Parts: sequence; structure tokens; C-alpha cells
Amino acid sequence: MSTPLAWLSRDSQHLVFRALRARLLDEKIELALIRRHVRPTDTVCDIGANKGSFVFWLSRWCSKGQVIAFEPQPTFANLLLRLTRSLGLDNVKVEQKAVFSRAGHADLFVPEGQLPSASLVAKVAGSGRFETISVPMVRLDDYFDQAQRIALMKVDVEGAELEVFKGAERILREQSPLLIFECESRHLQGASMADVFAYLTALGYSGSFVDGRRLLPVSQFDPAVHQRQDSEWFWKAKDYRNNFVFSKVPLER
Repeated sequence: MSTPLAWLSRDSQHLVFRALRARLLDEKIELALIRRHVRPTDTVCDIGANKGSFVFWLSRWCSKGQVIAFEPQPTFANLLLRLTRSLGLDNVKVEQKAVFSRAGHADLFVPEGQLPSASLVAKVAGSGRFETISVPMVRLDDYFDQAQRIALMKVDVEGAELEVFKGAERILREQSPLLIFECESRHLQGASMADVFAYLTALGYSGSFVDGRRLLPVSQFDPAVHQRQDSEWFWKAKDYRNNFVFSKVPLER
């Protein structure tokens, strides 16, 4: 159970600020879709939970259910664990693990000074300096019992999206969770964005991408236009698009 003082700590205030910024600005469309979709008793996954912006809202909206927050970076996983305990977010389970298409261990590449950009894909670290951390990996189809239903998967894994989905094929086929994920051609190795979309389409999903304050069909997405690489910091351009929503039921646009 939380105490009033817990909400006054610096880390707690930062969490609330990030959560409010996400809901009102940065991920307004995604969080609005999630709010309409999830129910209080649902089980949901935040894969690549980072500092907890989505975890904060998911814990409130699935108050009688469970939020599984997968975060392989020890720094962020420990922060989430400490905050969820001190703030009384008792329905959140923090797993310091990466999600992939197989179980085991792998190297996580953490770029120096860019902790949120850590990835199982070395290319994401670029040519700069990075730290390598050995982390445990899990398949979602192994992690969850077949009787446990998953309503939502939010995925932010810097290039490992297809592997996450392959490791959850049973869940995607049988349970049809709403998928909210980032995907960028600059992060992918051995696959393309078209491969990610095709895999989900074959499982019965239809896709959209967030274009400013609207959702457009993924058929209108063109990496050469929406993720053009024409400047040093191209991924920070205002018209850069990397947020996707896939569902088996029609979405409000």
C-alpha cells in the first residue's frame, strides 16, 4: 500500500510527469486506444517497459487484473520495481528479462548516454561506444499458461519486434491481443518492416500507423517517406512515423 509521502519522491514525480506527457502528448492516440480496449480484469504486457509511462496507466486501467512489465535493463527494472512497490501498484509484476522468439540468454547493447535505446540488435548501438549486458530471454508462449488470456501487448524493443511476435504466435492466433508497437527500418537486421507487417497480417491482423493526431491504414505507410533518412538526426524529425497499431477488430480512426 502506498503512502502520501511515496508520491512526493523525486522518482515518483518523474513517473507521473512522464505518464501525463505520454497520455496528453507523445502517445495520446495509442493510450486512448488502450483505454477503450482494456478492461479492469485484463492481463496486459508492457514489453520494453523502460521508465514506466505505460505501466502507470495500465496499472490503473487493469486494476483487478495484472500488468507484466518486461524490462531487461537492470537500472530501469529496479526503478520500476521500487516505484510500483512504494506507490502500491500491486497488480504490476516487473520481469528483468528480454522478450524474444526463444528462451536463453543474449547480449543487450546499451549505447553510452542513450539508455532507452538498448537493444538485442547490435546495429542500434551504432558506431559509438556501448555497454554489453548479458540478459535472460523468454518466449511469451512459454511464459504464459495457455489458459491465461492476454488483452494487450505494448512492444518497444528497438528492432526485435518480429522475434517478439514469433515467440507469441500461439497467443496472437488464439487470443488476438491488441498490439501497440514501435517499428523502424533503421533498427531491423535480417528483416524489413514489410516482413513484420506480413507476419501479423497472416495471423489475421490489420494494421494502422499513427500519423500526427490520426490513424492511417498501414497500406499507406512508406518507409522512404515516413522514415526517410535525409539528416543526421532524421528519427527526431516532426514527420517521422514509427508507431503502429495492429488489431483483429476495426479501430476508431
